[in-house]
Amino acid sequence: MNRMSKKDSLDLDAFLLRLGERVRTIRARRGMSRKALGKHSDVSERYLAQLEVGSGNCSIVLLRRIANALGVPIRELIDDQPEQSLDRELLMQLIDQLPSDQLTAAREFILTKFRGKQDDLRRDRIALVGLRGGGKSTIGKLLAEKLEIPFLELDRLIEQQCGMKLNEIFEMFGQATFRRMERSTLEMILDKYSRFVLATGGGLVTEPGTFELLLSSCFTIWIQAKPNEHMERVIAQGDLRPMADNAAAMDDLLAILQSREALYSRSDLSLNTSGQTPRQSLSTLMRLLERKTLRTKVRA
Repeated sequence: MNRMSKKDSLDLDAFLLRLGERVRTIRARRGMSRKALGKHSDVSERYLAQLEVGSGNCSIVLLRRIANALGVPIRELIDDQPEQSLDRELLMQLIDQLPSDQLTAAREFILTKFRGKQDDLRRDRIALVGLRGGGKSTIGKLLAEKLEIPFLELDRLIEQQCGMKLNEIFEMFGQATFRRMERSTLEMILDKYSRFVLATGGGLVTEPGTFELLLSSCFTIWIQAKPNEHMERVIAQGDLRPMADNAAAMDDLLAILQSREALYSRSDLSLNTSGQTPRQSLSTLMRLLERKTLRTKVRA
């Protein structure tokens, strides 16, 4: 077994200390004694005392019982961010209580109220989302050429900044560090360019904060294709790994598509490139963009 590095040990100690502080603060707000919390969570007072001073490494099962007894979502206890303001907590509780069919309207209201209408700016910043093999890079280059604006690939810019390939970044630094790089690179692009076509990585949509920034700052288009065409295009790009176990690879692809469909579908437009040449897909996309622009002008 590998020993934990000193840095990892310090990170863990800091996390446990923040966790304990949150439990103690929320318990105090609730006016609950440690004895009462122990009774309702079925966790001993002694263990709660250790947890609140940062010396108790709590299992997820015990933490769930403590969160339920405090009447808060478990994520509020384990959020690895500094203590949030009371207004933010109240706002998040309000949002959590909204029916799912009202969440989109609530998001649009907040964007309009506090960020202003950005339709003009967003139309000049086009971001393509979707799984690898859908055609983001190919269609993106053609669209940028047609609109006479820069074409950018988010993953390539990350590689340029790090001087490493994506697989090396993941292997050396891990998923969390890569997602932070992805967010900072997107922010750099938004600061530097007022017009562009941007091809994003397939997993960007799984990071809520980064995806929200993309949705609010860019006109987003989901570039999709049939699963078998996704696979064939990836192989055609020179990645022969799917051929090693095609059945398992296809199952994984279908699972990823299913899990991300609700995220990708939040895009402003969707383009299915299956059975079309790149030029045909571009023509279809231009018609969709013209119709969308016309509808926006009519509403305004």
